[in-house]
Amino acid sequence: MKNFNHYTVMKKEVVDSLNCFNSDKIFIDCTLGGGGHSEEILKRISPKGLVIGFDVDNDAIEYASERLKNYKNIKIIKGTYLDIDKHLNSLGIEKITGGVIFDLGASYHQLTCADRGFSFLKDAPLDMRFNQDQKLRAWDVVNKYSEQDLVKIFSGYGEERFSKRIARAVINNRPINSTLELSQLIIDSTPRIKTKIHPATRVFQALRIEVNQELLNFENTLLKVINLSSVGAIISLLSFHSLEDRLSKQTLKKYSNPNSNNNLLGETVEKKLELINKKPIQASLEEVKINPPSRSAKLRIAKRI
Repeated sequence: MKNFNHYTVMKKEVVDSLNCFNSDKIFIDCTLGGGGHSEEILKRISPKGLVIGFDVDNDAIEYASERLKNYKNIKIIKGTYLDIDKHLNSLGIEKITGGVIFDLGASYHQLTCADRGFSFLKDAPLDMRFNQDQKLRAWDVVNKYSEQDLVKIFSGYGEERFSKRIARAVINNRPINSTLELSQLIIDSTPRIKTKIHPATRVFQALRIEVNQELLNFENTLLKVINLSSVGAIISLLSFHSLEDRLSKQTLKKYSNPNSNNNLLGETVEKKLELINKKPIQASLEEVKINPPSRSAKLRIAKRI
């Protein structure tokens, strides 16, 4: 098994939110990763409880399976959480009785594994797939999408202020085959600005989100999860950038306060959630010192009513 660099962000806070001590209920880890959150749940629930973990990443499945092999009450599913309803149905499960965790974004392993193509600091093919079995890669987006679509992705998913310049440079320099080639192109095509953020950060984020359809899949699955959850089940959402957090906030608000200004379309929405925390919980200063990327994490929690 290849090395799997893994740090479980806000492990205690996320699992505490589930109130799962000695529980015999069903808990879902939609983003299994290295299995850190799932293991903590397994340590707390009763032998009659059950954890179901989803992931599409072969490395994550292999690592988590080995890590959790001594626990009898976990099912690990190699598949997208987008199909959560179908997977639960195949297991004969009608409702999520305990709670659900979403730990969004790429894992530390994916971001630092040189051959996966997520990093703008390591030379690799333009890949960025969570699911190595899918066809669409970052290379396809960079080399086949229209200039207009690239602008839309860079600005929408990356909030990149120089999206037009970068898209034009990409079009003029195709084919672009490696991460460092793209990274240097972004540096060369944008003004030098005093910032700690690398010039390629936002574009690489945007490409990753597009390749894996992260926001669309998360939104669709979150709606399924709300409907699949029993009264009292907890929905715990851990996000790492503003787009994910905004989507989490808007969806939870929509179903906890249907008559708010959030419902701009005037659609009829049934109240299904109660917010546990109105403001997101963030990582402690101690955790940020140990794992600096934790500083961007935001945890939002709701209960099915």
